Amino acid sequence: MMTLQRRAGVALWRQIAETLEKDIREQVFAPGKKLPTEAELAERFAVNRHTVRRGIAFLEQEGLLRVEQGRGTFVQERVVDYKLGKRTRFSENIQKQSRIPSGEIVRAMVLAADAGVARNLHIRKGAPVVLIETLGKVDGRPISIAAHHFPAKRFPDMIEIYKRENSVTRALAHYGIDDYTRKESRITARLPTANESRLLALPRSQPVLVTESLNIDLEGRVIEYGWARMAADRAQIVVQP
Repeated sequence: MMTLQRRAGVALWRQIAETLEKDIREQVFAPGKKLPTEAELAERFAVNRHTVRRGIAFLEQEGLLRVEQGRGTFVQERVVDYKLGKRTRFSENIQKQSRIPSGEIVRAMVLAADAGVARNLHIRKGAPVVLIETLGKVDGRPISIAAHHFPAKRFPDMIEIYKRENSVTRALAHYGIDDYTRKESRITARLPTANESRLLALPRSQPVLVTESLNIDLEGRVIEYGWARMAADRAQIVVQP
């Protein structure tokens, strides 16, 4: 137990925040590590839980902690610089920051193109489209949900190829597309849906960054229309020429 000394002009919750900040700087609590519960911290500092809660709320506001409903309080990891440029590749983006990319398929299916997808892929409405939706992770923590749309006529068996290669870039190479570039990106922000909140382990009150993108082959033909939803507290988008 650590008894806090009342200092003139310094509230107890502020002293708790200062002590926890020092623990974070000294790696007592490393990035991504879960803090003790409010009850445990209240016992450590010999105060009530309300006082602990104020100290945690202050550090959350400062960006040092994040509170996940139903899971606890965690030390905030470094924010990922996600670069959007002429060639944007998820794994390459993450690896360049000495971090570990991974991912899993959320769903994969062939469906009829709605008006928006058809317009972006330059195909007729109702034409078959391959949808591959993936959950991207950095150091094991979910960061984005990406929906990739491909014209099924040009990319038959894309689902099987993607599952085998576990990479959009390698799957496209199977069809003879060894290079492709980003034609355009559009960026907006909104609150997550219930499903996005669940997949990203993100509170419904925390925004997501939404990027819509068009990728083209070297002949200028659109090969993919995609949109990703990225946890705004875990990444910042860096737009490159």
